[in-house]
Amino acid sequence: MAHLKITQTKSYIGSKQNHRDTLRSLGLKRLHDVVVKEDRPEFRGMVHTVRHLVTVEEVD
Repeated sequence: MAHLKITQTKSYIGSKQNHRDTLRSLGLKRLHDVVVKEDRPEFRGMVHTVRHLVTVEEVD
């Protein structure tokens, strides 16, 4: 199964509480943190919520 490499590229300061909570749920705590998650609809939806704060790459 493919994986997603998610990197936080922008600060969450000034964003909605929902966006902050989503970043924490993904495992991103600070700027330039990187996590690798399975490519599942749950994670795709979370990434879609904070798409303006993160970059996503597909990893095999």
